[in-house]
Amino acid sequence: MGLSRHGSAVCMRLGARMWRVILRRHGVLRRRVILRRHGVVRRRGVVRRRGVVVRRGAVATCALVACALVTAACSAADTAGQGTPATLSSRSSPAAGSAPRTSTQSGAQLRQAVIATHLDVPWGLAFLPDGSALVTLRDRAEVVRIGAGGTTVVGVVPGVQPNGEGGLLGIALSPEFAADHQVFLYFTGADDNRIVRGTFDGGRLTGIRPIFTGIPKADHHDGGRMAFGPDGLLYAGTGDAGDSEQAQNRSALGGKILRLTPEGRPAPGNPFPGSPVWSYGHRNVQGLAWDASGRMFASEFGQNTWDELNEIVPGGNYGWPRVEGIANDRRFRNPLVQWSTDDASPSGIAIGPDGAVYMAALRGETLWRIPLEGNQVGEPQRLLANAYGRLRTVALAPDGRLWVVTSNTFRGNPRPDDDRVIAFPVSSLH
Repeated sequence: MGLSRHGSAVCMRLGARMWRVILRRHGVLRRRVILRRHGVVRRRGVVRRRGVVVRRGAVATCALVACALVTAACSAADTAGQGTPATLSSRSSPAAGSAPRTSTQSGAQLRQAVIATHLDVPWGLAFLPDGSALVTLRDRAEVVRIGAGGTTVVGVVPGVQPNGEGGLLGIALSPEFAADHQVFLYFTGADDNRIVRGTFDGGRLTGIRPIFTGIPKADHHDGGRMAFGPDGLLYAGTGDAGDSEQAQNRSALGGKILRLTPEGRPAPGNPFPGSPVWSYGHRNVQGLAWDASGRMFASEFGQNTWDELNEIVPGGNYGWPRVEGIANDRRFRNPLVQWSTDDASPSGIAIGPDGAVYMAALRGETLWRIPLEGNQVGEPQRLLANAYGRLRTVALAPDGRLWVVTSNTFRGNPRPDDDRVIAFPVSSLH
């Protein structure tokens, strides 16, 4: 985009206070805390960013040019949030962060369909063969069926003890559901987090029994997301339950991704013989998904600085609590993308029909779209920004739409009819 003389003249006339306000508003000038989050440190008149040194005078010149650009394009949409992308399967030299695009569509403009309303802290979602879905209600310990027929309670899971972030969490259907009708659930009980399974006959969920127990519990960092992989095995993300050191202990179950048989035993071919651990060094895994080529991805809550999207490899160590975000430490796997915690606090993820990762964000109140372009990660795009509040889960429906689950009845500001499940055609989102 060219810089007009008029825009340049306007910027030249602006006082220091005025152009700083404009630059902040358009994402050009960040507060010191944001600069530090993105690898920029100011010391003695020098701005340093990932090894690049620019004198303060040069920074002022760049700011003036940026101001003119803003003036020339004042009708452009704001860019909100930062995502720092890296390269798939090649994380030793991650790319510098760039401002992701922000969707200019409002919620009212999207071709949405409200599937369910007035849900009390919905958490996990799994689709049935007919296109309806089973949803877990964390604090009620209920499983409900939602779809064209409305919302119906199909089961209450015994032994659930909600506390803080714990309760009835993840849900997954057997890959052979049409034949065996098996449903798998992850929940917080009196002494642990555990995985159970039961039978759903189309009307009721019955015969619930534990298949894997002893996952550490707390009032926070309970993990809970589950999914069957392309190999037909059950994967479960766990949290560190407030004890960060156990994430590095391969003998502990906290801060891990587990890989299990449908009977709850360590799966054959796991990287550590006899162990259910598939990967470790996690803080609080919240989303699991695979792309068409079988690559596995997971979203993860950071602590105070960086939230992450990771590519998961067997036996991989993702660094927590030794590192957070991109560290370029050969002992650990770098994330594919990192976000400041204000922009994300990620939860569920799904691979869309366009091959991109879609990631629900709680604190960020956003649906992030992360393109996967061969072995590269494209520029993250912010969708539905602040339109529906906190987003807990996103799932790809059999008809190709994305179903998004809100989470405003917990730590949010509930809107009328919250919490909701809303379906979007992918083409309407960007």
